[in-house]
Amino acid sequence: MRFDKALLGALLLCCAATALAQEAVLRKNLAARLPTLPKIEEVNKTPMNGLYEIKVQGNDIYYTDAKGDFLFQGELIDTKQKRNLTEERNNKLSAIAFDSLPLKHAFTQVRGNGKRKLVVFADPNCGYCKRFEKDLQKIDNVTIYHLLYPVLGEDSKTKSRNIACAKDKAKTWNDWMLQGVVPPALSCESNSIDVTLDFGRQNKITGTPTLFFADGTRVPGAIESAQIETLLSAVKQ
Repeated sequence: MRFDKALLGALLLCCAATALAQEAVLRKNLAARLPTLPKIEEVNKTPMNGLYEIKVQGNDIYYTDAKGDFLFQGELIDTKQKRNLTEERNNKLSAIAFDSLPLKHAFTQVRGNGKRKLVVFADPNCGYCKRFEKDLQKIDNVTIYHLLYPVLGEDSKTKSRNIACAKDKAKTWNDWMLQGVVPPALSCESNSIDVTLDFGRQNKITGTPTLFFADGTRVPGAIESAQIETLLSAVKQ
């Protein structure tokens, strides 16, 4: 069967116009009914029939019906594929280009060939960070960029400064995180911690550890070594 290209083009234009009209209805209704709702930046159809994703200013995600009569915030899970679609979308929205991370203020550890890359924002007094560091010992062929991110109080800032001033930062870090050897008190001229804290605040890094992979993927929280390996392997080298 031959398709008339002009007819096909007309059908595509009609579908596009319908989608734009639908989006306009949603924007109008939600703005009128919920004036305190942050500015709507994107409207996207979801795989669920009749359900739309609303991304508002600040990258928060909501879901609504076709007319904007109902609005809710929560997680949309594809039970057939066992995928958390909301989590995947949030990870995409929160991604940061690898080259824009403050890597010059990090200290590094290279294991094996070091080809794979992982950035870790961590607080030295964070229990989850210590657990994560133990799992990280199982990962090979990776360059780890450690960024000191003391958000748990003054003692965290003190320990971070002492680590940042140490001659062998990686060893001092490992001695503390894995063995409980307190970093010796040191003083030096460095603004690396302040720069990292400013970057984190600007990019909504609210907890530790927070991980970034070479493709920009952000992962909050202490994940296990198997998950680290899966995410590292997923990045095209």
